[in-house]
Amino acid sequence: MVKKVEALAAPLCESEGLELVYVEFQRESAGWVLRVYVDKPTGVSLDDCARVSRQLGDVLDVGLEALWPYNLEVSSPGAHRPLGKCQDFERFKGSLAAVRLKTAMDGQKNFKGILKGVSGETVHLQVGDHDIAIAYQEIARARLA
Repeated sequence: MVKKVEALAAPLCESEGLELVYVEFQRESAGWVLRVYVDKPTGVSLDDCARVSRQLGDVLDVGLEALWPYNLEVSSPGAHRPLGKCQDFERFKGSLAAVRLKTAMDGQKNFKGILKGVSGETVHLQVGDHDIAIAYQEIARARLA
């Protein structure tokens, strides 16, 4: 579902001068939430979010067969910006990030450290005194910390 939403939302965001940062679909206490994060160099305003929400809601009503009812939220990524694209790890090189892996590496799934950049499809993270290399496809979730 997330991939379908990304495919529908990316052209809409681009036409509005916004970057589609990240899409998540998750169950929360109030039900299912489809959260879409958008950004632009000058910062995202409430009007930007409202405009995208209205248009995206219409697009999703037509182009998406949701399995469950959901609430759509369009938001700025904020200080704990999700890192969803491989190039995000290069863009925010030098920043502190929290990374969760799909499968454990050396018995650990959660890492927090300084982003050292990307080579090919490998993300480099400095955790304490150690540099670790993580295959991008093994990252379940990552955010700036």
